[in-house]
Amino acid sequence: MIFHVLTIFPEIITGGTSASILGKAIERGVVRLNTVDIRDHAPDRHRVVDDYPYGGGPGMVMKAEPIVKAVGSLSLPEETPLILLSPQGERFHHGRACELASHPQLVLICGRYEGIDERVRDILPVRELSIGDFVLTGGEFAALAVIDAVARLLPGVLGDDESSTDESFSEGLLEYPQYTRPAEFMGFSVPEILLSGDHGRIAAWRRREALLNTLEKRPDLLESVDLTREDRETVESRQKSTSAKVSGKKDEK
Repeated sequence: MIFHVLTIFPEIITGGTSASILGKAIERGVVRLNTVDIRDHAPDRHRVVDDYPYGGGPGMVMKAEPIVKAVGSLSLPEETPLILLSPQGERFHHGRACELASHPQLVLICGRYEGIDERVRDILPVRELSIGDFVLTGGEFAALAVIDAVARLLPGVLGDDESSTDESFSEGLLEYPQYTRPAEFMGFSVPEILLSGDHGRIAAWRRREALLNTLEKRPDLLESVDLTREDRETVESRQKSTSAKVSGKKDEK
């Protein structure tokens, strides 16, 4: 898969993708990274990519022409997603990462300053994505998050391809607790069932713990998960137990 990243700070992207699993995937050619310096497509010799906003106001706005020309310089298959990283965009999540991973190429446009000239949205069929309800100094950091989330879903990127299917959000649930050696640490022990070697019981325990972890931390996720009868019984049992504890504390008062 090829990630084309349009930015005025290519070093942020290359630096953020040069190490760890992503760096190794790029070295092996499983993932290709093409950073495009938007300044190279500015119309003047000073490579100016921003200007004062019409109507006044603080800060600078990124000009439309360099961005549009930068996209035009790419040779892209049809239906290649053009992603504009923006706090105004739709929320990026695991499902959207899976969707984007199905494309052979992906274009990520990194905004800066007070934003980009609105005509970029008028001219290009951009899709806006946001990684959260906060503002960053530049779209490069959001682009790195998208690249990492999408790339790790590609075959050959992770050491164990099952890793990406056995983790938080892969089935709509948060992940179950994980443990490694030693079996005891500072008075805390690994659950005995994980030492039993009984893979059926371990799988059932992990499913139960994933359900309870999700119920405690992100109960909203359960609304879109296809729960079995046993799953529902697990959730309802915990909810009743929690409700009883709350009622008991109120009675004590």
